[in-house]
Amino acid sequence: MITLRKANERGLTQTDWLESWHTFSFDTYYSPQHTHFRNLRVINQDVVAPGAGFGMHAHNNMEIITYVIRGTLTHKDSMGNEAAIRPGEIQIMSAGTGVQHSEFNASQTEPVELLQIWIFPNEKSLVPSYQQKSFIKKENALTLLVDSAPTQSTVTIHQDIKLYVCKLSAGLTIDYEIMDKHYLWLQIIKGEFLIDTLSASAGDGVAVNEQTKIKITAQQDGELLLFVLS
Repeated sequence: MITLRKANERGLTQTDWLESWHTFSFDTYYSPQHTHFRNLRVINQDVVAPGAGFGMHAHNNMEIITYVIRGTLTHKDSMGNEAAIRPGEIQIMSAGTGVQHSEFNASQTEPVELLQIWIFPNEKSLVPSYQQKSFIKKENALTLLVDSAPTQSTVTIHQDIKLYVCKLSAGLTIDYEIMDKHYLWLQIIKGEFLIDTLSASAGDGVAVNEQTKIKITAQQDGELLLFVLS
């Protein structure tokens, strides 16, 4: 079964410095039909004005992934990490027993756009940790970014998930075999796709339940994130 979560049906927080679209219930936005999907708790698509950002705030017992679409985001946290996150990099912070952090737009002239993603961990009260790695998007293929098994090319997450980015040219197709007892969530970043026969475009999310495979076809040049969830 494939279910579409349309971009314009998401929750929205809008201020003088932030536009944030919430795929799942978040902060003051609550939708009982969209609280989470499997271990995937939050996908926020944030556009942050130049020089603005999220001041120091606390989290615990959550795996927090940042994927920058355009611009540069600066990160600071109570573990002593300070970093700039750009397109072509993936960041994960395991909040564990508790961590404070801030994120700001590094530019004074251009907005930064990002996806902030929260995953429920498989164990509570872990020691907080931080990872950030560069990657190269494979053309017309899946590039693994996040995995539960440590590798040199991915960041490690405390949960049975894999996260891929897929950059696909118009007219091309990828067939994905779904492992036993796993589920998929696809988040469209750019372009238009057919997920089997269902059409999805930028900002849309697609949940895949109880299937053994899917066909991903780009109707125009595009990019998406593919979550493999237990």
